[in-house]
Amino acid sequence: MLACRGLMKRYETDRGSVDAIRGIDLDVGSGRYAALVGRSGSGKSSLLAMIGGLSRPTAGQVLIDGTDIWALSDSALAAFRSAQVGYVFQFASLLPSLNAIENVALPARLAGVRRQGDILDAAAGLLADVGLDNHFDALPSELSSGEQRRVAIARALMNAPKLLLADEPTSDLDERSEREIMALLLDLNRRRGTTLLLVTHSLALAAEAEPVFQMLDGTLAP
Repeated sequence: MLACRGLMKRYETDRGSVDAIRGIDLDVGSGRYAALVGRSGSGKSSLLAMIGGLSRPTAGQVLIDGTDIWALSDSALAAFRSAQVGYVFQFASLLPSLNAIENVALPARLAGVRRQGDILDAAAGLLADVGLDNHFDALPSELSSGEQRRVAIARALMNAPKLLLADEPTSDLDERSEREIMALLLDLNRRRGTTLLLVTHSLALAAEAEPVFQMLDGTLAP
């Protein structure tokens, strides 16, 4: 499902070049739960952004289900990312003026490939899957942090992606909410067969992952 070959990311700063990612190779099989662990500043989020089609590598390839995503044109990459990759960011980042079902429906509405009635039906089903079937009309400000994260997960799944990327999805949650969100992600991974790559600083959260990639100063530990 996912293969990275020779990935590099270099940033130019006032004090010279900084190599954030240095020649990374990794593979994740279809339907697997994989984790990328490491301390803050080790390069986890930079690597995930390249895998998710959000940040262009300085060198190397990212292949998702056989497609070399960084060989695509900008418009083709945007379409591929919308259809094939779900992204759960470190913070929920919901649009405050939209209620829960509207936030979940947004990716499908932007893609413009389904009828509005079908989109709302699918969004309602996803909210039910994440345990929020009684919160369709709730605005983000009316939801707890854990509930907002559930909406964000449902939104990431709206276009039925083959790959779900989660960047520290529990970092701002209390312990109980963290357990609930992790249980939800693993349940969705198993029931839907969606390949899951989780970025976390916590080895405990990665306990059930296979494989686990350990990042250290922009490289993968042997």
